[in-house]
Amino acid sequence: MTDDGTTAAGATGTLGYEQARDELIEVVRRLEAGGTTLEESLALWERGEELAKVCRHWLEGARARLDAALAGPAGPAENGGGPAADSA
Repeated sequence: MTDDGTTAAGATGTLGYEQARDELIEVVRRLEAGGTTLEESLALWERGEELAKVCRHWLEGARARLDAALAGPAGPAENGGGPAADSA
């Protein structure tokens, strides 16, 4: 972490959704609490933007997986065939 409590920007790519979300919550809490210098506030804001992108990336990926699963191999089941595992 840096002196203002944010982690290095380079670590953003390795964060999981929950980690990014939790850190983003902390960034927002610190910004809302005030008491930071302009420079610290800007650094927190920038970190928050990076974390929001990570969260958005994870959520978009989850949405794509859900869409794929919903549109997945429903053909055999709809036609009265066996379970989807039979088509593999």
